[in-house]
Amino acid sequence: MTANASAGWSDLGWHSWDDLALVRARLDAGADPNDGAYPYTRPLHAAAERGSPEVIAELAARVDDVDAECEGRTALWDAVFNKRPGNARALVAAGADPWRPMMNGWSPGRLSLAGSTPGLFFPFPPGHPSLTEAEAAAVAEADRLIAVLEELEDEDGFSLACVRGITAAEAARRLAAEPADEAEVDEILEDPFHDEALRLIGVTDVPGGCVVSQASGYMADAPGVMKALSAGTVAYGMFANPKSGNQGCVFRDGEVVDWDTHPGGGNVSPDASAEEILLEFLYEGHAEAYCFAAAALRPTDTRSLTSPDTHLRLPEADYWP
Repeated sequence: MTANASAGWSDLGWHSWDDLALVRARLDAGADPNDGAYPYTRPLHAAAERGSPEVIAELAARVDDVDAECEGRTALWDAVFNKRPGNARALVAAGADPWRPMMNGWSPGRLSLAGSTPGLFFPFPPGHPSLTEAEAAAVAEADRLIAVLEELEDEDGFSLACVRGITAAEAARRLAAEPADEAEVDEILEDPFHDEALRLIGVTDVPGGCVVSQASGYMADAPGVMKALSAGTVAYGMFANPKSGNQGCVFRDGEVVDWDTHPGGGNVSPDASAEEILLEFLYEGHAEAYCFAAAALRPTDTRSLTSPDTHLRLPEADYWP
């Protein structure tokens, strides 16, 4: 370790923030407790997300402001969002304010009301907004939806498009796709490297809309497919890339809204809408469920991804403009 490294934070890894001796040594060597952990965060925020209560207490005793914000949020907010209750308690004990306004109406205390233990760490004071009926319903739906889709969470290589408010028949019409012969479907599904494999998709009606899926391939959320499906509505797509992780996209009324997203990845920007913040909080680590919920689909089983109602053959076209 170089002398410079020993006096800073830049080389600390993910698990270094729960090593009290290491963090204390860095502080004693001159590391700034207020800044310099990474380009876009502060030491206390990094510890809140991935560290220990003991490290939180050490840093909190040395910072200028325990409620200093980084990217629109305090360290306490990061502890709540990342579901680190011990860190949240340590920050509150150090004077952090659970009800400080931030993140489009989601103070740390209010965000905690959407978690698995609402009100456990921050007694609800009068005069602060609780969850709306719609938000409380979203929390309940998240519990249900994650349980329904739980068995899919170790799968990869598939793609999906969750489309709000249209039927599977309408999806087929928009894609100009024709029903595939059952014997041909069986042959292709047995050989994912079949010449026609990428043209074969599944479509299924689910409450709230429909799902387009491909068991082994990326065509269900190809730009041309998403553009056609999202006309007059919104579609959330995802490819579970075995090499690089879940790659998402959002199309609205035929136009790309967001590309190369990480659905359920736990990242949220300071300018995200209140709805987006809640979705990211509720569905962290649950990519498929995030796509269904964001499109307001309410499946009761996994068949839209494991055994679609209908298999279709896409016409020959360039779906990657």
